[in-house]
Amino acid sequence: MVNRVLTSTSVMWLNHRATGLVPPRKRMPMMNAQREPSATPAPAADGRSPFVRLTELIAGLTPGKPVINLSVGEPQHPIPNFVGPALAAHLSEFGRYPANKGIEPFRRAVVSWLDRRYKLARPVDAEHEVLVLNGTREGLFLAAIAAKRWVGRRAGKPAVLIPNPFYAAYSAGALAADCEPVYMPATRASAFLPDLDALDDALLARTVAFYLASPSNPQGAVASRLYLDKLAGLARRFGFLVFADECYCEIYSEHAPAGMLEASGPDFANTIVFHSLSKRSNLPGLRIGFAAGDRRFLAAYLELRNVAAPQVPTPAQHVGVAAYGDEVHVQENRKLYSAKFDLADQIIADRYGYKRPAGGFFLWLDIAKYGGSEIVTKRLWAEAGVRVVPGRYLAREQADGSNPGADFIRVAMVQDSATTAEALHRLVAVLA
Repeated sequence: MVNRVLTSTSVMWLNHRATGLVPPRKRMPMMNAQREPSATPAPAADGRSPFVRLTELIAGLTPGKPVINLSVGEPQHPIPNFVGPALAAHLSEFGRYPANKGIEPFRRAVVSWLDRRYKLARPVDAEHEVLVLNGTREGLFLAAIAAKRWVGRRAGKPAVLIPNPFYAAYSAGALAADCEPVYMPATRASAFLPDLDALDDALLARTVAFYLASPSNPQGAVASRLYLDKLAGLARRFGFLVFADECYCEIYSEHAPAGMLEASGPDFANTIVFHSLSKRSNLPGLRIGFAAGDRRFLAAYLELRNVAAPQVPTPAQHVGVAAYGDEVHVQENRKLYSAKFDLADQIIADRYGYKRPAGGFFLWLDIAKYGGSEIVTKRLWAEAGVRVVPGRYLAREQADGSNPGADFIRVAMVQDSATTAEALHRLVAVLA
């Protein structure tokens, strides 16, 4: 019950903070008066979910063909066959409150997987350097609040640096922590990653946390080891935290992406990585993942989570033990995505600035000459029944008024191969 109250309050507070409206409990009712249209400002688009905005955008439009939903990054591949037996074997544990830290078998399974997957200076300590999460969204959100407390006084208004476009939890966390979200353009000119050389010392001196997704959502860019080393050096020099969102790390075209823990040295200083089974194991509904890294921060993070975070059911953690101990289903999953990108190579070819992404499962298509992201999204829905996300909704306007996503659409390659091929053919036909 406490968790529900906290969640509801947080959402309400964030919505009103983002829109600039006064929370309802502080508004005086208007008695016997007609409210002027200008008295209630329209909610600012910035703070709302891109999917809410998408629903509003296409409201009233009838899809031109049977609907194919390529908007949500929700894997549709089969779930692994070990999920049912693992849950069944631990059903009785639904009768206990789980510890926020996570059960020891889960934390040890994570440590073993990290050691196999990455070239680490030393093994991660299962007792002090791993925490279970309810998926990565809530973990990434609460991390910003804990970071502001842990980092302490900054040289000016505390800032949280966010790639632009970005995953919405980053911005929500920055606002909840009462930090200034600073959006760093991640465009083709910078290989779709934030340009580290463009960050000045004054900004870095007031930075609390730096969010980085590699592979990135939505562009599928992968940060090189050299890039990660440079970022780790900046974090140590200026005393901020790197929050590395690596939930797409097992979906890649050729080479397994490097991880932030590889660049952070033997003490994993100033680095926290976030992982999830949603993409890796096709388990978006299980809501399980982990955070690992700097033990000093994780101790403070756990204190916050003990009073504010939802716990992860123990049976779900046992599924996680099985998932992190098995690579066969991960390899098969990667093959399914690879086959769909082969289709994109053939059907999209050299149109819309397409280039097979290094990682992730999205297409980031340049449709500037077709009218921009919102116009094309409406056309694809009304003429072809294909639902995609306008890139404008995944980004924020920069200081110069430009939006790095305005000329793009995001296409989630999550359906089966036949459905994906049909959707891509429809997309090309509409834009032809």
